[in-house]
Amino acid sequence: MRNCAGLEKAGHMKKSNWKSVIGWLGLFLILGSLSSVADEASVKKSIEAAYPKIKVDSVTKTPYAGLYEVFMGGQIIYTDDKFSFLIAEGRLVDPKTKKDITGERLDELTKIDFNSLPLDQAIKVVKGNGSRKLVVFSDVDCPFCKRLEQKELTNINDVTIYTFLYPIEQLHPDAANKSRSIWCASNRTKAWQDWILNSKLPTTTAKCEVPLERVGELAQKLGVNSTPTMFFENGRRMLGAQPHDEIEKSLQAAKK
Repeated sequence: MRNCAGLEKAGHMKKSNWKSVIGWLGLFLILGSLSSVADEASVKKSIEAAYPKIKVDSVTKTPYAGLYEVFMGGQIIYTDDKFSFLIAEGRLVDPKTKKDITGERLDELTKIDFNSLPLDQAIKVVKGNGSRKLVVFSDVDCPFCKRLEQKELTNINDVTIYTFLYPIEQLHPDAANKSRSIWCASNRTKAWQDWILNSKLPTTTAKCEVPLERVGELAQKLGVNSTPTMFFENGRRMLGAQPHDEIEKSLQAAKK
């Protein structure tokens, strides 16, 4: 039997020869790794030259023939090692598992450090025992933010919701003034719920320090460019007024 004979012969190989073989294998692995790194660096350099105003966060070679994943501007695009094409706004799907590879990678690449968030700059609402945590970036005049609060979050319990008031003034010119009125109310939690659930603003306007500018800087740092945007304890984000079941599922996953 050829295989058994080969194994027996290999068993008598001198230790020095084994060391030599292992050394060569190690060298090939290192060279292969260096080649991959060099290719990734080359692709990154080409993209930065073509798009100097956009930061290229990472370039990673994928397991799929000659395809490179580029993470930039909070999005994933694809190209080859020659930067001869770009696939933008496309989804890479594994045909066998039906997994959305792009979606999974984007979730991973856009994860945040939840514990580093300045929660003192957010409005705190405790529901039930408040054991779970959810952060929401919300514009007071955003219809989808109202839908999220009025419909999707209503029946979610045992959660502490931290809402960062993030007015997008290009869309809602009066949102900043309303945010100030809510934040400076004697009971900002009540003021927020009165507004977002019943469209009632505080009858008196007090003056106080409002962290709108700092929240805006935080949103930019986290890549938040639309409302509502939610963050869970595991650092994952969710965009838009997603269905109650999806939010609940993500809250449960974040606690595991």
